[in-house]
Amino acid sequence: MRRLLLALLLGAPLLATAHAVGLPSELLADPAQEQRARAIGRELRCLVCQNQSIEDSEADLARDLRRIVRERVAAGENDAQVIDYVHARYGDFVLLRPPLNAATLLLWGMPVLALGGGLLAILLLRRRGAPPPPPPLSAEEQARLAALEEQAPR
Repeated sequence: MRRLLLALLLGAPLLATAHAVGLPSELLADPAQEQRARAIGRELRCLVCQNQSIEDSEADLARDLRRIVRERVAAGENDAQVIDYVHARYGDFVLLRPPLNAATLLLWGMPVLALGGGLLAILLLRRRGAPPPPPPLSAEEQARLAALEEQAPR
């Protein structure tokens, strides 16, 4: 029983990725073309899932995009032509590595801006220094504190 459970746990990730590719009838007959199609699919974002490539996604749109990629690879197009075709239809968002242009400048610059903002916040907090110590207690406050300490249960 333990071996079966262990096999299921270790094999589950493999089953998930194998299932994402789809039906065997969707695969290309030529293994070299299928490998090219998978490599191209890993460069394209699923427009439904947004954080997965079309090769990893089980969404219907990802399946349609995989079919388009495989049709174009089978038709003899090179990798750049296939990616350009999908890019022309769906825009920069379909690329997992969008090009650097005016529209994507903020996207590419955001990690640098976030890091710079964090460093600036740290420097500003260090510059402020520690807050000043509280003023000493007055004689009346010290007497009240002593009375409270005497009343406190031990």
